[in-house]
Amino acid sequence: MANHKSSIKRIRQTESRRLHNRYYAKTARNAVRRVRALTDKAEAEAALPKVSGMLDRLAAKGTISKNKASNLKSKLALHINKLAANAQ
Repeated sequence: MANHKSSIKRIRQTESRRLHNRYYAKTARNAVRRVRALTDKAEAEAALPKVSGMLDRLAAKGTISKNKASNLKSKLALHINKLAANAQ
């Protein structure tokens, strides 16, 4: 157990931040899953800006890395483009 007051406070802050980050990372993962599950191109295109914004905000705050956010957005865009190819 920590002996310094600042250490005890830091432990409290770290735990609350960890739970906060875990919640938002999980929410983003679920949003990405929902977009990947869509088969209608119009719906997927409508959902993409919201999910992209969410990923950008998480990357800016450091919850996920910028590269991870970029990779996820790229994969989602590829998925949506493939939907268009399959529909024709």
